[in-house]
Amino acid sequence: MADLIAIVYPTEAKAEEVRLRLFELQKEYLIQLSDAVIAVKADNGKVKLNQLVNTTAAGAVSGSFWGLLIGVLFLNPLLGIAVGAASGALGGALSDVGINDAFMKALADKLQPGNAALFILAREMTADKVVKELSHYGGEVLKTSLDESKEQVLRDALKAAAATE
Repeated sequence: MADLIAIVYPTEAKAEEVRLRLFELQKEYLIQLSDAVIAVKADNGKVKLNQLVNTTAAGAVSGSFWGLLIGVLFLNPLLGIAVGAASGALGGALSDVGINDAFMKALADKLQPGNAALFILAREMTADKVVKELSHYGGEVLKTSLDESKEQVLRDALKAAAATE
C-alpha cells in the first residue's frame, strides 16, 4: 500500500531541496517514490503544480512515433507524425498519473501565497530513517495517509526542526 504525505514549506526552493533529498534516499533504497509533486500558491492565488513527468510531452513523443510508423505504412509519414503527435499530446494531457491533480490543487489552495506543498506518494519506505532525514528541513504536515503513531512522529520531528531554526 502506498503512503501519501503532504508537507508545507515556506518557499518553493525549500520544497525542491527536500524533493531532491528524497531522490537521494531513493538511491539508498530507503524509499520508493511513485510521485513527488510540488504545489506552489502564487501571490495572485493560483496554484501551480511542478510535476516530475510532463504527460502531455510524453504523449506527443509517443504519438509521433506511432504516427510515423502508421504514416510510413500508408505512404504519408509527415501527416502520420502530425496526427500522431496531436492525438498523443491530447491523450497525455487528459491522463493523470500518480497523485490526483484536483486533490493537490484543492489542498494547495489552503496555503498562504508564496508557500509550497510537497506531495509525496511512496510505495514503500523505511519510515524511521526517512522521517529522520526529512526532520532536518522543518515544514508542517498538511495531510498524510500514515497511521496515527507514524504521523505523530513525523509532526513532532518537523516541529522540533522548526523550533531550532
